[in-house]
Amino acid sequence: MKIMSNIRKLTDQSGYKKSFIAEKLGVSVKQLRNYESGHSLIPIDKAYVLADLLKVKVDDLYERLEETEIK
Repeated sequence: MKIMSNIRKLTDQSGYKKSFIAEKLGVSVKQLRNYESGHSLIPIDKAYVLADLLKVKVDDLYERLEETEIK
């Protein structure tokens, strides 16, 4: 099983600037982009902060992909 980050979609829909979100998380914009792209997994403490900011559940930040869905 793999996971896919939904963070980019959610941050884009939020209307917040990347710099604002990164500041709230205490990370650089570059690190936020790594979370968005899936290159880095967001630490759980920051995931809760982000979920609260975006008004979603922590579960919404990632999506499970079954092996048949991976291309």
